[in-house]
Amino acid sequence: MTISLEELQRLMDAMEGENLEFKEARHSYQFDKLLKYCAAIANEGGGRVALGITDKRPRQVTGTQAFSQQERTRLGLVEKLRLRVDVDEIHHPEGRVLVLTVPPRPVGVPIQADGIYWTRRGDSLVPMTEEQLREIFNEVGHDFSADFCQGATLVDLDPVAIEDFRKRWIEKSANKALGRLDRKQLLQDAEAVVDGNVTYAALVLFGTRQALGRHLAQAEVVFEYRSTEASGPAQQRKEYRESFFYFYDDLWNTINLRNDLQHYQDGLFIWDIPTFEERSVREAILNAVSHRDYRLGGSVFVRQYPRHLKIESPGGFPPGITLENILDRQYPRNRRIADLFAKCGLVERSGQGMNLIFEEAIRRGKLPPDFTGTDRYQVNLALQGQVQDPAFVLFLERISRERSISFSTQDFLILDRVHRGLPVQEELKPRLSYLVETGVLELTGRGRGARYVLARRFYAITGRKGVYTRKVGLDKETNKALLLKHIRDSKAEGARMEEFQQVLPSLSRFQIARLLNEMRKGGLILKKGKTRTTRWFPSNGGS
Repeated sequence: MTISLEELQRLMDAMEGENLEFKEARHSYQFDKLLKYCAAIANEGGGRVALGITDKRPRQVTGTQAFSQQERTRLGLVEKLRLRVDVDEIHHPEGRVLVLTVPPRPVGVPIQADGIYWTRRGDSLVPMTEEQLREIFNEVGHDFSADFCQGATLVDLDPVAIEDFRKRWIEKSANKALGRLDRKQLLQDAEAVVDGNVTYAALVLFGTRQALGRHLAQAEVVFEYRSTEASGPAQQRKEYRESFFYFYDDLWNTINLRNDLQHYQDGLFIWDIPTFEERSVREAILNAVSHRDYRLGGSVFVRQYPRHLKIESPGGFPPGITLENILDRQYPRNRRIADLFAKCGLVERSGQGMNLIFEEAIRRGKLPPDFTGTDRYQVNLALQGQVQDPAFVLFLERISRERSISFSTQDFLILDRVHRGLPVQEELKPRLSYLVETGVLELTGRGRGARYVLARRFYAITGRKGVYTRKVGLDKETNKALLLKHIRDSKAEGARMEEFQQVLPSLSRFQIARLLNEMRKGGLILKKGKTRTTRWFPSNGGS
């Protein structure tokens, strides 16, 4: 392209900003610095760099002797940036000017120079923040794990890890012909290697420690055991910077060393519940490895405590995934890794891993997984290991076995909230009628006072029938009798609504008012006063 003197003047009159940079460069200018400015401008939407012009307004042409072979400069920029950069040489009356036109970066792809993604802050060049990078990466559903790792070869892949993958794939597919393939063909059939190119998925799952250190050092999992939440060095620490298939079982075995059993009794039998369920822990680790953002620094951390396990992975939730829909939607940030896991049976393609973690926790009488602390930069998942109520576990097992009931994830969430006395979310309420029909829940009260409780059988199994009676409440006539007794005892000054709520704390103000009105219509009590001054007295029929 060619820039006219008139267009050059318009550039000189414009405000310098993110898309326009002026440098005097009278005698020379460093190519590396020019490269960084071009990268920054591309990351900010494209623009121009002008050499041979003063920075401050009103700008003047000073001329430049830099980059006398502008075509060579252009080719060097194109090679480094992988962008088409045009270089125009303008012969202004006051001297030679070079104008470089930089296109915007591709969607979802930040541009780097010397291994750093550059942007500008005022007049300075600075590395892009992780938040800026994450926003760019999330512009499209780009699968980083399917990209080729430049410089990596088959020599960088661990044969032990590959053979472990082969064994699992054969077991999952029942295809014994996989055992006759050489390793290169096996990886190509699995699409971990494409046309001889090693993908980042192959590097994460099969790469040697040395190869990961050279190409993807952040692809490591760090395990720590801590007896308390107090800061300080961990009692045990293991760093797994090696192929996933090489350390996967060892990581679980390390966790299982301190996996205490909790006991509960069912008649003559004593049942054991491990603090950490193997299936849930393995699934959580698989999620961290397949969904973390490998383009950001930081490692996956697995921190074990006596009664809970925390897993932290860089990158936050994938696009479109929130705490509210995490059980209903899936977005495999690293699809190639997820596909390889699915081939060998480690995960299901349906993406129901998180559902399994929630179901297992509730089935075992534990609190649901907790995502407190999750933000745009990392996902924090806490698996609770303490059994809250062994009787609840026994109830679910018995009723599932005897009535052949299959609970959905939504059913488990409802039962957990009802058991803990928490309100049921609106999106779960359509499942309430099914749970009542199957005899797992009971509906007590009517209208606004209606609420759900675990079935009477739950309290009978656990020898807590009195608790059931307290939760369900007394029958209507008994409640009326208690109210009438209090009104009689207070006949001198009259009884107030606040006192009735103390007599029947399980009922709402509305429910009590309805009982009082029924008693008044029956001629048992009288009402005097209005609103706050209302008092209730016994009538002749109720004396």
